[in-house]
This record gives sequence, structure tokens and C-alpha cells, in this order.
Amino acid sequence: MGSGRQAEQPAEGTGGHASGGPGQGTDPGTGIPSETENTHDSGAHFVRVEGHGSTALWDAEGVYGGSGRGPLHADDLPDGVVVADARGRIVLFNAQAAYLTGVPAQAALGCDYRSTLPLTGPDGHDWWQASAPYGGDRNRVRQPERALLLPGEREILVAARYVRARPGGDLVRLVITLRDAATRVDRRSTDLISEVAHELRSPLTSVKGFTSTLLAKWDRLSDTQKLFMLETVNNDADRVTRLINELLDVSRIESGRLEIRRQVVDLPEAARRVVAGRVAAGDAEDRFRLEVHGELPQMWLDSDKLEQILANLVENGVQHGAGTVSIVIEPCEGGTAVSVRDEGQGIAPETIPRVFRQFWRSKRRSGTGLGLFIVKGLVEAHGGTITVGRAPTGGAEFRFTMPAGAPEFV
Repeated sequence: MGSGRQAEQPAEGTGGHASGGPGQGTDPGTGIPSETENTHDSGAHFVRVEGHGSTALWDAEGVYGGSGRGPLHADDLPDGVVVADARGRIVLFNAQAAYLTGVPAQAALGCDYRSTLPLTGPDGHDWWQASAPYGGDRNRVRQPERALLLPGEREILVAARYVRARPGGDLVRLVITLRDAATRVDRRSTDLISEVAHELRSPLTSVKGFTSTLLAKWDRLSDTQKLFMLETVNNDADRVTRLINELLDVSRIESGRLEIRRQVVDLPEAARRVVAGRVAAGDAEDRFRLEVHGELPQMWLDSDKLEQILANLVENGVQHGAGTVSIVIEPCEGGTAVSVRDEGQGIAPETIPRVFRQFWRSKRRSGTGLGLFIVKGLVEAHGGTITVGRAPTGGAEFRFTMPAGAPEFV
């Protein structure tokens, strides 16, 4: 396809080669460190080689080039790479970029990056208009990878690097990387199957072992032994049922098939029912505290799913926190906020971004790791938001908000 080729004219404001002293700039064709820049990982120097209209780089120390010291072309890179110059004109479009977008490299070179890559976000809005790489905050140096859509609804993972003439200066080069989102889906499916198999193995092994023992040795077992085995089998069956129900919730959330049946609900009363259920199950009544502040607006929510949210958050506080678990309900702008707090060690700041992921568990956490993911999905299905932080008492605080007002259709 000839897709690793560069446009004949270099990027505006740059020469054919990167300029500046050591540690400055990257190769204008690929965004890979130029001959004047050392890589921080290996200390190797990259030298630019040009020929046959394509850009190649090789490692002067032989670290990346191998014994043959052959050139590294942009087409050798496993991800799609697109480079636009200071005017937004594409100067490099490698083979993988052509494959992922369906746009031939020769047709892309010299064209505006927006017309060649008409990316839209999940909400249907023009991504380039929203991110404005050549405008906006001049201190930006990158865009983290995110899933965007190409024409035809093909999902693709896109990240960007903003190369500036100097910190806070004009953008001289936009380096975009593209990856097929299907690889992420396949990996997530594999992880899901592995985790589910692991979670099912333990209870099913227990059920099989005890039922086999009961069938083979019924007459030789005491009533106490039989009762213990049957109670264990019953508890493990409940555990498997909970896992299946959680997986069904995850499936509905991810596919957008989660149904919300709204009705007027009494948030404080829903919280009291959840606490009463915990007390009936054996928790101490003084372990819980309910606080209601101010006058709450009328809330139209799915009663069952609201109690599922509260039950999961309260259980999380009981199982992984310490001291009193507090439920604080108060009005907020546009609706009502509910905070569930404990008095334990809290959640380490570095792990907070992972708390709502599927199967997330810290080293001291048990369970399937799906509860908080489901909570987030249920809250967002109502049009609300949820955050996690440090409670005033020092433990973890999960705070979610729900919008008030009657829906258009009931």
C-alpha cells in the first residue's frame, strides 16, 4: 500500500530533520525520538534514514536494529500511526492506519486530518471539534486512549500526542495512534470467562463433594453432620445464584438493555429497609446510622434497583470497612445525594480509578468484584453519578446523586 510514506513537503515550521539540542523534539515523520533525543529507557540514540519516499529509523547502538542494523519503518509498527503537521495536513500515514480506516495512504497524505479521520464520540458529536488539538489549552501534551467511532460505526481506540515548539507553544505536530477496539473486547471476554470459571469452581466443588458424601454415606452420618453438609450446599447454591444474577446485571448494563421502572420512592424509607435486612441477617443494630438532612425533592426512581444500590454499598462498608456504617441523605442541586460511609482504612488514592471496574478487588477484598461495577451502572442508568473518596470519619465514602423530577413517560 505504500502506506508508511511521508508527504514530500515537511511540516510547516520544521525542516526535513528535527532540530534543537539533546532532549528536544521528535522525528517529524513518525513522532519517534530523533537523532538529537535519547530514549529514557535504554539510552539509545535513534538516527533518521530516508529513502524511497518512506521514513525509517534505526538504533545507532544496535539495541533495536538487531545485528543486521536494518531500518525501522513506520509500517513496521503494530499500531496505526498518523502524523499531521502544524497546519493539520497529514504527513505520515502508515500501513496499519490504512488498514484500520480503509483509507489508502496516498489518498490521506497532504489531506486535513479531520476529513481523513472523521471520528465521533459515543454521543455522536465530532471528536475533533470537542478535543480541538490545535486550539484550547496550550499546556496539553496528550490525549489518553479512548474508544471512538469511524464512519460505519466501527469502534477504534485512539490516543494522541501533542508536539509543541516549546512548552505552552504552538502545536507543530499531532501524532495519533490507532488500535482496533476488537482486541480489547476479545481480551475482556477472555478475562470474564476466566474470572467466572474461578468464582464458580469453589462452590460447585463444595456442592459436588458434600452431595456425593451424603449419597454414599447417608446411614453412617449423624444428623449434625447431615445438617452441616446440607446448610453448606444451600449456602453455596445461593452463592452461585448471586453470581449468575450479577452477571445478568452486567450483561444488561453493558448492552444498554437495563430497564428502569420509575415510581415515586421514599429514599429514607428505602435505606431503613436495607438496614433492617442487615440486622435481621445478624448484624448489630448499632452498627448502622441513618441521617437525613433538609427537605428532599420528589424522587422518581426504580425502587428495586435503588435498594440494590444501597444494599451493595452498605454491604461493602460492613465487609471491608470498620466501625459505624453511616447513610447520609441530603438534597443537592437538581436532586438528592446519598453518601455511604464507614470508619475503616479507606481506599488508597492510587486504586480509586479502578474501584468501579469489573472484578476489581484489593488484596484484602473478597467477593466477585462485580458489586461496585453494577452499582455504578444502576446509578448512571437513572441519570445519576457516583464517586468514591475519603469520609470525614477517615474511612471510605461512596456518594451518589440522583436527579429529581417526574420522567416524561411513566
